[in-house]
Amino acid sequence: MRAHGLWLLSVLSCGGQSPQVRPGIEVLLSDSVRLVRGKRLGLLSNQTGVDAGGRRDVDRLLAAGLRPVALFSPEHGFRGAEDRPGLPDAIDSATRLPIYSLFGGSRSAAHAALDSIDVLLIDLQDIGARFYTYPATATTLMSEAAARGLPVVVLDRPDPVGGLVVQGNVRSAIGDPLRDFVGFLPVPMRHGMTLGELLRLANDALGLHADLTVVPAAGWQRGVSYDSTGLTWIKPSPNMPSLESAFHYPGTCLFEGTNLSVGRGTAEAFQVVGAPWLDARRLLTALPGPALDGVEVTAYDFTPKAPTDGKYGDVPLHGLRLRVTDRARYDPTRLAVALLVALRAVHPDSFQIRAEWFDVLAAGPELRAAIDSGRTAPEIWTSWSDALAQFRRNRAKYLLY
Repeated sequence: MRAHGLWLLSVLSCGGQSPQVRPGIEVLLSDSVRLVRGKRLGLLSNQTGVDAGGRRDVDRLLAAGLRPVALFSPEHGFRGAEDRPGLPDAIDSATRLPIYSLFGGSRSAAHAALDSIDVLLIDLQDIGARFYTYPATATTLMSEAAARGLPVVVLDRPDPVGGLVVQGNVRSAIGDPLRDFVGFLPVPMRHGMTLGELLRLANDALGLHADLTVVPAAGWQRGVSYDSTGLTWIKPSPNMPSLESAFHYPGTCLFEGTNLSVGRGTAEAFQVVGAPWLDARRLLTALPGPALDGVEVTAYDFTPKAPTDGKYGDVPLHGLRLRVTDRARYDPTRLAVALLVALRAVHPDSFQIRAEWFDVLAAGPELRAAIDSGRTAPEIWTSWSDALAQFRRNRAKYLLY
């Protein structure tokens, strides 16, 4: 890690079987307010940017006598309720502060807002998977801040699915966060890193030289998943309804690049996959045993209602429901590959991989080519081993907990 412009706060921890985690916003205000006192503050955040009691960061900052002057929002908006492109700039009704949308708003207005602040704060709940767009948005804004010499302070949060396990194929190179909005970092499908750690990696890999400070989530330990933190689950995006969905997402997100539904428009988004023609019994029979470690997969019919991906609205679907039974053993990326291979074998005339989008999600055409060539699921996931081992070594210098 380059030493230029980077210093880190010491990581706090606490004992006990179920630690009570304090989000970065609380640590900032209780222990490190010197970073922001007397400064004009910009805040990139959304509905997940709250303290342990659910109070918004912007309200906590104002109550502490600090000076937030500009808000920035990622995909899904400042309130996290939108699942559509082209979100406009807005005004926060509670504080009357301007919200600059980085997902469809005026780029020139956002640039002007950056010119009016002294410190950029970032507080977004990442989901622990390469596909999520919040790290790309945060990196883009961090790059703009670095170009202006503005300090960047990340108010960190736990990785919801824990920070020990890494799984899936690894993107081979750093991308452009503006162009490669989904998965620009050289990380696997499940990376086991917090947003603060990812931004440390991005700062180094892109050579941004940002003056980056990460305020840790006090009390979080890498092996702790979100439901043991004492924090309330807030949907990070409209189709991430629960922690159960988050555990499946590093694998089932690949099905966004196919002609199967992932349950958008239901209460089980990313916990189900289905299509009108799917034969659940035959598909289950075709799955290799190791893919089912730590997970129960059962036949399940569902009907999407107004799905934002446009797949099968109001059409009854036959599918599969996934339920985690052992988090330590479950690998959603292996199960996803096993399902893709089985779908190709069981439904060769109906199953389709939509190459352009699938390859974006899969970080290149290699996974699609392996499936199309008839390679077995174990052959495919075994081929990831060396890259995963290298990633574990590389990520060590960016870990904070």
